[in-house]
This record gives sequence, C-alpha cells and structure tokens, in this order.
Amino acid sequence: MLLSRSTPLRIAKLFIASLSWIALACASRTEASAPPLATSSPAIPWLSTATAGRFLALTYNVAGLPELISRSRPSEYTPLIGQRLNGYDLVLLQESWQTPDPNPAAPLRCYHELLLDTASHAYKSPAAPQPFGDDPRRPSALLADGLNVFSKIPLGETLRMPWSTCVDTFNDCYALKGFSLTPMKLTGELGIHVYNLHMEAGWSQADDDARAAAVEQLIAFIDLHSRGEALIVGGDFNLRDRDRAKELLGKLRERAGLRDACAGCERPNNVDKILYRGSERIDLSADAWRLETSVFRAEDGDPLSDHAPLAVSFTWSKRAIEAEGAASSPPAPLPNPLP
Repeated sequence: MLLSRSTPLRIAKLFIASLSWIALACASRTEASAPPLATSSPAIPWLSTATAGRFLALTYNVAGLPELISRSRPSEYTPLIGQRLNGYDLVLLQESWQTPDPNPAAPLRCYHELLLDTASHAYKSPAAPQPFGDDPRRPSALLADGLNVFSKIPLGETLRMPWSTCVDTFNDCYALKGFSLTPMKLTGELGIHVYNLHMEAGWSQADDDARAAAVEQLIAFIDLHSRGEALIVGGDFNLRDRDRAKELLGKLRERAGLRDACAGCERPNNVDKILYRGSERIDLSADAWRLETSVFRAEDGDPLSDHAPLAVSFTWSKRAIEAEGAASSPPAPLPNPLP
C-alpha cells in the first residue's frame, strides 16, 4: 500500500474524527418482542434447480472503530459477533473496516479480519481498502464505507457506490459512506439484488438534505440497474421518528416498490431496517422480524455493539411467467466495480 507524505496527518485526523463520530452516534439497545424466529439457520441447501426456499437475514452495525475510540470493546466483542453470525444465512454489516497491511495507523486498528476468521459463511464480499484521504471521489475520507456482506447462499461481485454528497462533519465526510450492491444467487436462474447501506448521521437541516439526496441517488440507481429484480435493501438508515425521516422512507418504499419487513412490528422507527420486494419471477415474503439483542450479548450482559442487530426470516418461490408480455425491459448494465 503506497502512502503519501500527508498520511500521518490524516491518521491523526482519523483519531479526532472518530471521537466526534462516537459522540454523535446513537445507540439502539431496547429489545422488542416479535414473532419467533428460528434459533438456527433454516436455509434450504442451495440447488440450481430449486423452485422455493427460505433464509434468515441479519443487518448489524458492529461499531468497528478502533478500540481506543469505540463505544464498544471491539477487540473482545468482534470474535463473539463473528461466531454468532453463523446462525444467519445472509448478513449485512456496517462499520466493519479491515486493518490495512502494512498498517500505517498502528497501534490503531480495525476488526473486520476477526469477523472473517470467526464467521464460517462460504461467501464473503471483499472488504474495501482504507483510502486515508487518497480517494478522489471524497478526498476527506480516511475510512472506507465499512459495508460487507456474508452469505451461505452464492454471491456475485460487490459494487460499491459512495453517496454523492455528505455534510462536512467528522462523522460523515471522513468515511466513504454509501451503499453496495451484491447479487445473491438463489438458483441457477433466479437471484436477488442485495443492497447494503449506511446513511448520513446527524439531525441538522443539512443532514436531512444529505439523506434526501441519498434516497434520490439510491432510487435512481435501483431503477437503472435493478429494474425488474427482486430486492433486499438493508442497513443503517439513520432515519428516526421525525416527519422528514418518515417522508424520505415513504418515498423510497413507494418509488422503488419496497416493503418494510417491520410492517406491524413494535419498533417501526428503528434506524436499522430491512426493506424488500419480489419480482415477476420471484415471490419474496418476510415472515418474521426481531431485534436479536438477546443473542448478541457478552457473558456480563453487555450488548456487543451500540446498535441492535435486526433479523428477518424470508421465504421465496418461483413464480409462473406467461410466455407473452410478462418480462419488463432489462436493467442497464452495472457500472465498473469500484474499490
């Protein structure tokens, strides 16, 4: 990894930026009741000719900032998280950064490699390298997007896109926050486009405007590149119980044809969400929703992150398609993958 002369200064900024990031972060620790989920992975083994199946999905912001500045204890808790992830078939991770090798920020480090070592999923998206201010798309970014996907179901190549704008505060512009798209292959011919995201934090008018721009960017990308595809859209939305947040979430659901897996649940305003839709070829249903706070705890009872992990049980089946006129126009080709 080639580093510029200004890298030490940028690393010092990373330390300061992370302090502010933590100060502005909000925890979501309250457990809610919901229909019971399976206690172990229920996925039907992958078959190229399958016509129906089920899988258990999880989205989890793992609070993977360096130990000295994290609100959690990631060096201790990250291996525990990795072990517990093995009970889920599809896992969307936020704030999970990988330590570069060599590491110019030592002794500061990140912890995604500990998840790689302890989670047994056969398919794992490659972690994005840390930019340390050298990415021309966002020169202020010291950290990558922190978005990763683990799966027991075959995955395609992950495409990463940063948000087009950010508010110039330590907790947003100092990372390449954005979204990723990873195709998941249910059978030889059927699949789901899996989106993982981390939206702008904060409560100012500028933060609301940045999230509004992000929603428009995501809707446009889905319309162009995932037209006609079944979708799962999960992650840390940073949309709380406020009128503007409800407006933005409603716009995303309506214009992208998405349903909230939390419809009718006791925590509709949870910042961590999973949305979904089926397609002309796939019927996709969310059967149960639950915050897995009781699963992701240390022996002393402490939560393993400052966010509550959210699990959703999905079932899918192949739809019969009439021979004439059923297929919609194909989506545009995906842009070249970004690091």
